[in-house]
Amino acid sequence: MLPTEVREKLAAELAEAERTREPISPLTERHADIDVVDAYEIQLINIRAKIADGARVIGHKVGLSSEAMQKMMNVDEPDYGHLLDDMEVFEDRPVESAKYLYPRVEVEVGFILSDDLPGAGCTEDDVLAATAAFAPAIELIDTRITNWQIKLCDTIADNASSAGWVLGEARVSPKDIDIRAIDAVLTNNGEVVAEGRSDAVLGNPVTAVAWLARKVESFGVRLRAGDIVLPGSCTRAIDAPPGSHFVADFSGLGSVRLDFE
Repeated sequence: MLPTEVREKLAAELAEAERTREPISPLTERHADIDVVDAYEIQLINIRAKIADGARVIGHKVGLSSEAMQKMMNVDEPDYGHLLDDMEVFEDRPVESAKYLYPRVEVEVGFILSDDLPGAGCTEDDVLAATAAFAPAIELIDTRITNWQIKLCDTIADNASSAGWVLGEARVSPKDIDIRAIDAVLTNNGEVVAEGRSDAVLGNPVTAVAWLARKVESFGVRLRAGDIVLPGSCTRAIDAPPGSHFVADFSGLGSVRLDFE
């Protein structure tokens, strides 16, 4: 457990790295005693600062939601970060690659909530009942840590490496599609660069959202009506250099695109 002043110092370093686009060395290399609670509190310091400056929380993302990623990070549960309104990117506006350090994209089935979710006792049935629609999504991830040299506490402190997201136009009711069996194909400039299926996310993306609702309550956070939730990627993360033109196609759920200039 880190002292409060150390948490605040590390949060300031991450915020400065994001602002200047100058990466920093891993927190875990410099503070061997950092734990998951420290990391979430560091994340929240920066989220609260952004809210104080006018940003709004409009959703959350789940990371490390595949078995492969959890094994790589040597963890047995996902992590989470916040989605702020000023992080949203759009299909009709190319992303400025220079605004990020090491941008990558991930393919996800987005959830749009119509009702608040319970906290500690949240079930998968609760999630489905509170979901207005699924939507095709691409998450833009980035790290403020040099060359993605991250361990679990590095990515948690860094808002779970989240930097943006875009939703496609389609909206499909949970009653009209099997959320566990959505195939996803990601192309870049017409070439297939990743393929996956929605059940790569904990066997069922709904499981990830229920986990998230339970987890965030312990930090005084709740998932609310109108929130967007990204439950984790169907595919591996793909580097997004300038000139990339990504299209993610989902069976039964339409498509979404994201360009980088």
